[in-house]
Amino acid sequence: MALMDLLWPFFFPVLGAVVALVHIQWKHHTGVTALGTFLAWQLAIGLGLSSIYAAFGHLVFADRVAASIGWPAGSPFQREVGMWDFAIGIVGLLCLKFRSAGFWTATVIAYGIFSISAGLGHVYEMIVHGNMAINNAGPVMYMDLFYPVFLGTLLFWYFRRASTSP
Repeated sequence: MALMDLLWPFFFPVLGAVVALVHIQWKHHTGVTALGTFLAWQLAIGLGLSSIYAAFGHLVFADRVAASIGWPAGSPFQREVGMWDFAIGIVGLLCLKFRSAGFWTATVIAYGIFSISAGLGHVYEMIVHGNMAINNAGPVMYMDLFYPVFLGTLLFWYFRRASTSP
């Protein structure tokens, strides 16, 4: 197991946090503005770029990715998952342009439904079929389950604070 197999699921959310913190410092943002900036970069990089990266793997290196998940090569699920990842990745990037409550909420809900469902699928495969492949039972599973909850919490917190700010 390569170190990259363990770290790649965390790379883009961490990169999004670093970019957000630099942006916040550079623009001297505080309070709800800083929180909105942090959330925007998580949606664009943590969700958006990471999903586009995942799409690239599912579409270009489909057999290698399937093996890393513990699935057989040649499965058409790779194209479907890859195109979903690409679509939600583009929507995540668009969160930098469209900063409305509705757009961000729809993005987090759509991503959350797919991601948590995928995470539960990983748990099922692990328990029922003993699939302990790195990209089934490893960090990807945890990110699928918990990153959407993190984004949803940030989103709720941001819009709650924004609605009570003077």
